[in-house]
Amino acid sequence: MVSGRYFLMRGQTNSAILKPKLQRRLRKALTKEEQKLWQRLRSNQLNGCKFRRQHPYFSFILDFVCLERKLIVEVDGGQHSDSTTDTQRDAFLLQGGFCVLRFWNNEVMTNTDDVVAMIWRNLEDRKQHHPHPNPPLEREGET
Repeated sequence: MVSGRYFLMRGQTNSAILKPKLQRRLRKALTKEEQKLWQRLRSNQLNGCKFRRQHPYFSFILDFVCLERKLIVEVDGGQHSDSTTDTQRDAFLLQGGFCVLRFWNNEVMTNTDDVVAMIWRNLEDRKQHHPHPNPPLEREGET
């Protein structure tokens, strides 16, 4: 979409992800933790924001991303503890203007409401505040 808000994402995905349709395979094989969180993020349920799951970005596949607010949510298992790769990945995503939230699998399963509340707060923090298109004139409306 050329004039839409997703234009910047076009052409940034690595062909190694696109050709084997990796993101599609991952969408069909969500972990139970990802499925639980997806039920709370899908269909603009959270703050009216649209999330995508298993979204390709350069050579990465993002678990969940709200492109409008540039918020990424990752659900991590034990294999991610002390991961230098994740640290490098997050630094790259931060350079792209994204905020990355990481939650452990057990957090999603046992504290889903707290996880969702944290995501909601970050969505609010990243909301674009546009000035009023027709601000009132000075002293207008005063009696």
